[in-house]
Amino acid sequence: MTHRGSRVLRVGALSRVEGEGALYLRIDDGTVGAAQLRIYEPPRFFEAFLRGRRHTEPPDITSRICGICPVAYQMSACRAVEDACGVTVDSRLAALRRLLYCGEWIESQTLHIHLLHAPDFLGCDSVVDLARTHRADVERGLRLKQTGNAVMELLGGRAIHPVNVRVGGFHRTPTRAELRPLAERLRRARDDAWEVVRWVSGFDFPDAECDADFLALAEPGTYAIDGGTPTVLPYGDSHGQRTFPVRDFGTHVVEEQVPHSTALQARLDGRRHLTGSLARFAISGHLLPPSVREAARAAGLDGVCRNPFRSIVVRAVEVLFAVDEALRLIDSYEPPPRPAVPVAARAGSGHGATEAPRGTLYHRYVLDADGIVTDARLVPPTSQNQGAIEADLRRIVQDALARGADDDAELTRLCERAIRNHDPCISCSAHFLDLTVERAR
Repeated sequence: MTHRGSRVLRVGALSRVEGEGALYLRIDDGTVGAAQLRIYEPPRFFEAFLRGRRHTEPPDITSRICGICPVAYQMSACRAVEDACGVTVDSRLAALRRLLYCGEWIESQTLHIHLLHAPDFLGCDSVVDLARTHRADVERGLRLKQTGNAVMELLGGRAIHPVNVRVGGFHRTPTRAELRPLAERLRRARDDAWEVVRWVSGFDFPDAECDADFLALAEPGTYAIDGGTPTVLPYGDSHGQRTFPVRDFGTHVVEEQVPHSTALQARLDGRRHLTGSLARFAISGHLLPPSVREAARAAGLDGVCRNPFRSIVVRAVEVLFAVDEALRLIDSYEPPPRPAVPVAARAGSGHGATEAPRGTLYHRYVLDADGIVTDARLVPPTSQNQGAIEADLRRIVQDALARGADDDAELTRLCERAIRNHDPCISCSAHFLDLTVERAR
């Protein structure tokens, strides 16, 4: 099919977003030129808010950045401050932190799978429509999310913006008796998690490939969640992994301002990269427990997966892993001798990174001798993934044009799906409110 002239697809606002964004796509004579995810919300100034605050405050302040993944911000903040102060929490407190993080993975990934992403594959406009035709599947997803929330409530004090986390550990740690009902609930949730993997693996997935380097934390002997070493899997080289210390994150991952967005965009050693579920599974999937690896293989995942449409399957596998991991941590739980270790103020620079559901989240703090934050830097997954998302938009629309697609509504739906594949933090769901098409013939 011949496409002549130029046209511009403009989406002025993305509804139900965590932040504000728009889409701009220009097609010239059948070739996709610019594809821009335009984030136009005003700056939030969290890095500026942190300057002048005591070293004990970043976990509570930064958790307000995101209502869906506050634990990720708390854990990265704790790691960075403790690094600056030369403190390492003991293994029992570290295990409780990992358990809390499992709760966030369960509730966040389950929310995305059922409420935001699955409708794309089943011809539904929303989860409300999905519930009319797949009620049992939606109810199962809600049960799983409630289980994740229960973990957050018990360990964090509440499901949204937990208040029990502090630098050095927790304000209060649970007893074995308090964890026992949670374990029973997680055992029931494991069956639901298995069913979710089976369910989403049966979806129809368009052919696609993300041509970006992968970046994720890696930890010996386990699937990284709450720490690890930044590890890169370059595109086109499945055996060329390389690592660098967390303290060098800012040297390798460099953010820059782009004209079409108030959000910064990051590149990894000058190249486009992607962080998140696909990257984690590619780098550390072989470290999943045998039963979870079995579920992944049965779902068609074996080795590196670069199809962003299949990210929903990887997320389902990660939910199953988080449930299993939470059960393991509860079964081996020994109450720590104290809820937190002392973290005395001192001058220094600290770095921390953890795996938020959507990808690697990095924090860096500089403290003076009184423990006052003099500088802060936060690099969220979204700023790292924007370049890969825009590349996906160009490639997916170009492939659609090559197949003869020329309907603006169809191209818009493809763009929506491409964005939702990555579940960016600024767009928990990317339903376009309005579409304006400019055609020049």
